[in-house]
Amino acid sequence: MKAAKRWSVGNLASLPGARHRAPARRRLWIIMALSLIIMTLSLITMLAIMAYMYPHHSKRACYMISSRGCKALADWLPPSLREYSDDEIAARVVIREIMSNAPVIRRDSKIAFMFLTPGTLPFERLWDRFFQGHEGKFSVYIHASKERPVHHSHYFLDREIRSDEVVWGRISMVDAERRLLANALRDPANQQFVLLSESCVPLRSFEYIYNYLMYSNLSYVDCFDDPGEHGSGRHMDHMLPEIPKKYFRKGAQWFTMKRQHAIVILADSLYYSRFRDYCGPGIENNKNCIADEHYLPTFFHMLDPGGISNWSVTQVDWSERQWHPKTYMPEDVTHEFLNNLTSTDTVVHVTSVGMGEEILMPCMWNGIKRPCFLFGRKFHPDTLDKLLDLFSNYTRSVSWHL
Repeated sequence: MKAAKRWSVGNLASLPGARHRAPARRRLWIIMALSLIIMTLSLITMLAIMAYMYPHHSKRACYMISSRGCKALADWLPPSLREYSDDEIAARVVIREIMSNAPVIRRDSKIAFMFLTPGTLPFERLWDRFFQGHEGKFSVYIHASKERPVHHSHYFLDREIRSDEVVWGRISMVDAERRLLANALRDPANQQFVLLSESCVPLRSFEYIYNYLMYSNLSYVDCFDDPGEHGSGRHMDHMLPEIPKKYFRKGAQWFTMKRQHAIVILADSLYYSRFRDYCGPGIENNKNCIADEHYLPTFFHMLDPGGISNWSVTQVDWSERQWHPKTYMPEDVTHEFLNNLTSTDTVVHVTSVGMGEEILMPCMWNGIKRPCFLFGRKFHPDTLDKLLDLFSNYTRSVSWHL
């Protein structure tokens, strides 16, 4: 009888089964790792789709997915398919119908000059000279928010409209603009509408300005993208979803516009209400949203971006980088200075990025590069006498040619 074979501890290393157990464990770990990766990707995709389909006012969720936040999602996802609300559909239909009516230029077509002022207009005598000989081609409207003006020209007598208090930076400024437009639209002959302040002066002859505006295919509304804190940084989350941040724009309030655009502004209640309710100093997170700087630029950028120039025909100097533009004093006003203003053919937009990054764009009139400005602002009242002395020379230095 054979003796049973005895095994020692040293023999265990040579057992056949021990050589095949490590690869099995590696396969198990690979399967578990792949499963974890798939689950993680599925969770991220689900969160991304939910954030896309059901956007929330808070942006924190975006940073769970990417350190770049919502911008990364926007780059990766297809264009939003958000369905318009009933109010948005109605607003866009009305605007489309209004804009489908072609402008009509007749012999009696007029420009409405709309003055937004606290009281007396210091440059009435200059405007009087500007208007002389062109009766029947213009009308004047005055919104005096603080006191009844004292007049020095018969063109301005009894041209005040019902006015209300205007507070800088508040929606009351936009309300005053709409009030002026409403009164000017009552005259069917008014085809162009020019918003001016008490410190504005004409830089061209009446004939030049009349032809420039009447035969233009655009409204001259200032509009640019300022990605800084005083631009898109003023966008309020409460404006969503009707006004996305990517469409939020900035621009000077001093516009000239054709009749269709003036009617569109009065017809708007939806987008106006977002600015009325949510655009103002300190309304949200101490953001200083200035309604008159953002309402019209944003409105037209969203609804008729090809119908505006994106620059204003009213010159102003922001070179001092202050809250308000430079005021021109008597020592500034020379023939050379005025010629420089009227020969400028490139507009400069100053953003709130860094030290004030600049955006330059050429001034185009019906596809032709032309000088930018028809009016100037802000002129001190003491410049009146010098402007009267130089008026004939600087307004006749350039004639109009279609």
